[in-house]
Amino acid sequence: MELRVLSLYPEQMNIYADRGNILFLQRRCEWRGIGFAHAGAGPGERVDPAAHDHIDNGGGQDRDQRMVAADMVAGKREAIAAAVEDGAALLAVCGGYQLLGHSYQLGEEKLPGLGVADLETVREPGERLIGNVEIEVDLGSGPRLIAGFENHGGRTYLGSGATALGRVVSGHGNNDRDGLEGVKREHLIGTYLHGPLLPKNAWLADHLIALALERRYGTKPELEPLDDELEQAAHESAREAAARG
Repeated sequence: MELRVLSLYPEQMNIYADRGNILFLQRRCEWRGIGFAHAGAGPGERVDPAAHDHIDNGGGQDRDQRMVAADMVAGKREAIAAAVEDGAALLAVCGGYQLLGHSYQLGEEKLPGLGVADLETVREPGERLIGNVEIEVDLGSGPRLIAGFENHGGRTYLGSGATALGRVVSGHGNNDRDGLEGVKREHLIGTYLHGPLLPKNAWLADHLIALALERRYGTKPELEPLDDELEQAAHESAREAAARG
C-alpha cells in the first residue's frame, strides 16, 4: 500500500508549521511499512484529482491568501472539487479552511473560495481569536477530543448545508459566538487548529490515513497500532493548555 499526498501551496500556506502535518503522516506510514508519496502544487501548477488520495492545505498570511485564492479558483477549483466528490481525504487548516467556502470578506475586498463547503468568512471588527483550543468531535467512532492552537482574524459562519467539525470545549472556534469549530463533509475536514494539528492528535492522523487508503484500495484498512506514548503526552499537554485558557 502507498499513501499518496498532495500539499497545496506548500511555500505560501505553511504558517505555524502546518507542514508538520505532512511529516507526521509520513512517519506513521513508514513505521507501519506503508509507502508514502508526496507532491506539491503551487501557483500555476495543475492538480490531477485522481493522482492523490489525501490533500493538505495549511494557513497563510492575508497577502499570501489573496494570491492563493485567485490561483486556486482559476486553475484548481474543479480538480479539488472532483477529488473531494470522489472520496479523497482533505485537511484544510486556518487560511486553507477559510478558502473551502464561498468567499472571505476582507473589508471592501472579497476573496473567492472553492465552494466545496457551505460557509462564509468575514473579517469583522474586534480582536483576533488567539489561544489554545479543545473541541469534541465525532467522526464515526464516538466522541473524541482534538486539541490545537488558533490565531485568526476572520470569523467563519456555517451555512444550512454545512456540518461543524465539532463543539468548542475551550477556546473560541469559528467565530466565538456559536460554540462551533471547523467543518466536515464526506472526507473533508476544515479547522482553525494549528500546532501543527496532527502530531497533537495522532488518532486523527490515522483516521485520515485510513480514509485515503480506502479511496485507493477500496476497503478501509485496519492500521497496525503504534507505541503512541509520546503522542499521547503531546495530546494531553495540548488539552491542559486549552483548559488553562
